[in-house]
Amino acid sequence: MTPHQASVVALGGGHGLHASLSALRRVVTDITAVVTVADDGGSSGRLRREFEVLPPGDLRMALSALCEDEEWGQTWMRVLQHRFDGDGELKGHALGNLLIVGLWELLDDPVAGLDMVGRLLGARGRVLPMSTVPLDITAEVEGSQGTTVLRGQVSVATAQGRIRSVALDPADPPACKEAVVAVQEADWVVLGPGSWFTSVIPHLLVPELREALVSRGGRLVVVLNLEAAGETGGFTPSDHLSALAATAPGLKVHAVVADPTSVSDRPALDRAVAELGGSLVVADVARGDGSSAHDPDKLGEVLHSVMGSQSGVVTGD
Repeated sequence: MTPHQASVVALGGGHGLHASLSALRRVVTDITAVVTVADDGGSSGRLRREFEVLPPGDLRMALSALCEDEEWGQTWMRVLQHRFDGDGELKGHALGNLLIVGLWELLDDPVAGLDMVGRLLGARGRVLPMSTVPLDITAEVEGSQGTTVLRGQVSVATAQGRIRSVALDPADPPACKEAVVAVQEADWVVLGPGSWFTSVIPHLLVPELREALVSRGGRLVVVLNLEAAGETGGFTPSDHLSALAATAPGLKVHAVVADPTSVSDRPALDRAVAELGGSLVVADVARGDGSSAHDPDKLGEVLHSVMGSQSGVVTGD
């Protein structure tokens, strides 16, 4: 597969963004990752609270996905992902998180620090935060005891009940300027897969990013999750798209990619995709090992095909 001479921006966070970046590095020559900055758990949450910085974990994951396949890149990928054991204060911290925060302190610039880490790794792309300030996610959750409001990414991600809406605190946060420019200038944008309310939708809650995505008018690909679990338990694929449309009225897509095992509501999904102005691409993109993870090679082949199309894409089951 010959990579397209094209620029792509992938938006998301955590393992979902890692999956799309792992696929895209096989597909195009110019990649920018735009990453959520609302994590408040684990190593990222500890560093965020102690140093009052952006949570570095999802940014680290994105950088690791863009490491070269040669020995240098793979060694640095393992260094970034190495997590300390033991019983001391470093227990649970990822070495890459400490490296990123250290560079932020030295350079006093989150974008410059991430660019420096990317140069060290020989990363095949650029990683940017979606906002220049740490954010908190709040959610209205409907449960057996009525509607409650939860605060924090960890709380929202493990919510018991159906999430009705999410918001950011501070509201209307400043977007990373470089991220907005990247979205405006990219040939393609990829949104998802990932935790829908805590990794995907937050990008649409940053006003400048939402405006940049809506004003594109197309060439945006949405990759749906392989299963509805956790914060979207009970959601159908069309429910996921309806949440996007409600958050960003006017958003248009070129294609929506779904694995055949996840298409439980085909007529409703077809309608939801059509309302977004796109075409549904149903293709095998799962690892096939029983997990809910996308296979980078399979997803890469589908994205390569979609991005090679000059018009709407329609594929069957």
